[in-house]
Amino acid sequence: MSTYVYGITAASHPSLPENMGGVGEPARPVRVLRAGDLAAVVSDAPDDLRPKRRELLAHQNVLAEAGAGGCVLPMRFGSVAPDDEAVTGVLVERADHYAERLRALDGRVEYNVKAHHVEEAVLHHVMAGNPEIRALAEANRLSGGGSYEQKIQLGEMVAAAVKDKEAEDAQVLERTLEPAADAVSVGPESTGWLANVSYLVERARAEEFLAAVERARTDMPHLELRVNGPLPPYSFVEPGPAQPAGTAAGGADAGAE
Repeated sequence: MSTYVYGITAASHPSLPENMGGVGEPARPVRVLRAGDLAAVVSDAPDDLRPKRRELLAHQNVLAEAGAGGCVLPMRFGSVAPDDEAVTGVLVERADHYAERLRALDGRVEYNVKAHHVEEAVLHHVMAGNPEIRALAEANRLSGGGSYEQKIQLGEMVAAAVKDKEAEDAQVLERTLEPAADAVSVGPESTGWLANVSYLVERARAEEFLAAVERARTDMPHLELRVNGPLPPYSFVEPGPAQPAGTAAGGADAGAE
């Protein structure tokens, strides 16, 4: 039977409630594996594990219950090891790393921030800030729309200017939010977003961080910002003791079927 890993704690972490259930249908009993000064919160892994809503919530509920008793290093949804021995072996092998992460992440949460341009607003910015584009657009207008080549030229100039603006705004946004965070983790690029960044924030500074987000919204109204959090600090734990199983990847952006 494979072993499903929810998170890693100190071996001295308070016990979990008896008969606590995790992923699977029926829910697999949650248990704790200890190795030296570390422990892993685990259960047996279902054979047909998929990122469905019930399973995602079960994963999150176990982490929330464990996190109520102290710092937990959260594993992404779908982290499965071959067996219990493989999990404890990794706890021993990476003991220094996990101990350091437990210290660094104690009392901290993750906020994931995504940003994209509001199309009409950013086009206004681009036109207002680029005399060459304005001149070509006006020339095309006066000539009844311009030739095919002129239209292509204008489109290429606008697209290049928008791309430059995306890079500029991503940097400004990160500079605005970074002072209120302890660490930053840049996520993978995804279609439609000019920024996908996770911030490690002390719980005591959460309001300060969210105030910085609101300042960014005010200062850059041509951006649409999406904030997800507070979350367990998924982006600041790696490497974990197991790779996510199949398509069951998760974390800040885990979805549900």
